[in-house]
Amino acid sequence: MTSVAGTSLVTMIDGFEIGHCTRDEPGWLTGTTVVLCRDGAMGGVDVRGGGPGTRETDLLDPVTMIEQVHAVVLTGGSAYGLAAADGVMAGLEAEHIGFPVGSLAHQVVPIVPAAVIFDLNRGGEFANRPDAETGRAALEAATSTDPAQGCVGAGTGAVAGGIKGGFGYAETVTAQGYRVAAAVAVNAAGGVVDLGTGRLHSDRTHSLPDPTEEERTALAGLGGGASFATTIGVIMTDATLTKAQASKVAQVGHDGMARAIRPLHGMTDGDTVFCLASQRKPLPDHPAERLFAINDLLAAGADAFTDACFNAITSAGSRGEWVSWSDLAPSTVALR
Repeated sequence: MTSVAGTSLVTMIDGFEIGHCTRDEPGWLTGTTVVLCRDGAMGGVDVRGGGPGTRETDLLDPVTMIEQVHAVVLTGGSAYGLAAADGVMAGLEAEHIGFPVGSLAHQVVPIVPAAVIFDLNRGGEFANRPDAETGRAALEAATSTDPAQGCVGAGTGAVAGGIKGGFGYAETVTAQGYRVAAAVAVNAAGGVVDLGTGRLHSDRTHSLPDPTEEERTALAGLGGGASFATTIGVIMTDATLTKAQASKVAQVGHDGMARAIRPLHGMTDGDTVFCLASQRKPLPDHPAERLFAINDLLAAGADAFTDACFNAITSAGSRGEWVSWSDLAPSTVALR
């Protein structure tokens, strides 16, 4: 059976929707998340680490023809999971959403880049992984309200530094009023906990209290995580960006990731960050003002990515042998 998870309460940035398909029935622990932009969005990407699993990322190079992306797929299943993008493409084609390649409305090619995390066999059955049906279900669950977080979608089978990882979402607004958000599946070989203090690296605003001494002792024994990993995500904004500027925003997403996970970008990681700009809010005309606005977008993108990593870890629940942060350090989340 395929289960879907969608939504909570707050409206997302105009032009974007997020949908999850969660597969956590017996033998399964994986899933797919779709970041949808039905009207198209300017896309950029930055891929790092020694073991990426991606699809259509070359189209986001500033020198290529395509400028409108219609969805980004974040999924489990390692390279097998890239098949989830087939289901998303089929669903968008049925709605006549895509790059026009003919004179008729249905003659389109949806532009759907994708990236995967390694979560094979975490549910107990190696062959249980996302496919086209999973991607189609995530697309059908897409909504413009805030997505569910934790062990859902691409974060279902995620493990982060030896504890349960997950999917996280965070949003901020720049001084000029541009909205910036990040959607992240945290699945990290590196550590997410400061073993000296027991605090989460991603708690950049110190929103949680220090763990108790007993909790710190337990957390100090965590060490690293799985040998194969990868953290993937999307930064969204309503700003009007060029393809090169969108790629720069994707690039600084890795700065936000590096605050949350240490070490990062190893040979068994395929860390990938996309940027999608809905083009709803123009940048300032004055060159200096435009430069400062872009700099603020870059800073906001990095902050949102770190905060989304924090939300992914603190929202996740224990699954199988992987214990969640909320169970390892319950005193820190009791008052949230």
